[in-house]
Amino acid sequence: MTTIATAQPPSFEQRLDASKITRVMWLVWALSAGLIALDGFDFFIIGVALPFLKRDFGLSSVEIGSVAVAAVAGSLLGSLILGPITDKIGRQIMLIVDVAIFVIATAGTALAWNAASLIVFRFLVGVGIGADYPISVSYITENVPSRLRGRMVIGAFTFQAIGALLGAVTGIVVIHLFQTFYPESSMLAIQYAWRWMLGVGLMLAIAIGILRFSFLLESPRYYIAQGNYEAASKAASTLLEEPVNITPQTDPPDREPSLSYKALFSSQYRQRTILASVPWFLQDIATYGIGIFTPTIIGFLAFTSEESFLAKEMASAKGSAFVDLFLIVGFLIAVLLIDRFGRIKLQIAGFLGMAVGLVILAAASVLVLSKEPNVALVFIGFLVFNLMMNAGPNSTTFLLSGEVFPTSIRASGAGFAAAFAKAGAVFGTFALPILQKSLGAPILLSLLSLSCILAAVITYIFRVETTGRSLQEVGVE
Repeated sequence: MTTIATAQPPSFEQRLDASKITRVMWLVWALSAGLIALDGFDFFIIGVALPFLKRDFGLSSVEIGSVAVAAVAGSLLGSLILGPITDKIGRQIMLIVDVAIFVIATAGTALAWNAASLIVFRFLVGVGIGADYPISVSYITENVPSRLRGRMVIGAFTFQAIGALLGAVTGIVVIHLFQTFYPESSMLAIQYAWRWMLGVGLMLAIAIGILRFSFLLESPRYYIAQGNYEAASKAASTLLEEPVNITPQTDPPDREPSLSYKALFSSQYRQRTILASVPWFLQDIATYGIGIFTPTIIGFLAFTSEESFLAKEMASAKGSAFVDLFLIVGFLIAVLLIDRFGRIKLQIAGFLGMAVGLVILAAASVLVLSKEPNVALVFIGFLVFNLMMNAGPNSTTFLLSGEVFPTSIRASGAGFAAAFAKAGAVFGTFALPILQKSLGAPILLSLLSLSCILAAVITYIFRVETTGRSLQEVGVE
């Protein structure tokens, strides 16, 4: 008697990878991209608003530093705490919570009544930004085909630079309006311009909230990991826009392991945790370290010899917008190359390119000390650094943090990596200006260059290549 083998129904992973990009996938992407744009806007706009805040509230140097770093500190806490919560309660609920945090915090910053209230609300903005890193990368990676995952995640992360550019443009428009309607006095601008600038962030948060509630979709992978096959089938049918029946036969619950937070530091996953977090930490030290020298370059670009307060701030905002254009170019390069060269090669090449840019800036700073400044050399170093940073590590570290961990600890791993990176940002913000004074700019820039080379070496030693591989394959490796 001959037995006829019945074909095994395709798994959700196979259905997803064979699917076209549906309307719902684009909505998932747009929601994550919008939140990331809000991140970039909120991080940047405070720099434009700070000179007005300083005069309006009479901020001391300590208060200025606290306002500047509050969001960075908040993002560290948000990534560390809300990432694991996302794995516990789901991506959909945490996205709603994240949008709510943004709306409340941005409204608070625009309506702040003194320095203390501003610092508190900026810290809450940072919590929302920190939560967004693990939520957004998990939401996109789990809901798009693997062949497009890299480009779509980095394409969404590109909106960080677009948000920063929007912040610069917002500053230009607001300052121009006050120059036009109140040309005789800067007092009204000092009292209200910063509120208008931060108020735009509130409108963006509300717009993203409306998009969030226009569709409610949990990641089918999350339901599968929870063993809830009925909910997984409904979510997958919505995502793929066709009937999908997910069962224990098509997607066994033990296909990916169910893990707790401490698994991130176990022998099985320690390599991935190091890959996701340590290079990102070193990158943020260099990124925030090079920020020390950004005002000098913006000064060259923006012609800040203007005497008027509003004219100076307008020039600075225009210069910042010009620099942000090059950051976007770096991200676009990453989108084009990520699947051709792979995550690991692009990250290593990016770190080495950042090191080259820092060496050029170190040489330029030596000329400045010798009273022979070379503006072109400074600009070239800054351009190389930013292009290679965004074409490489600034894109790939975010992407890898959402790819190398199994579903049950994906947001936890991405959150830990983002929090560890923000610790590097805090160090870069506070310690590097002190080191610059004690060591001098050439030595400090050379040390930052060596840290980028170290990050490239760590990337190579602990490499896990995810290009062209399904999340399931990577998760059970």
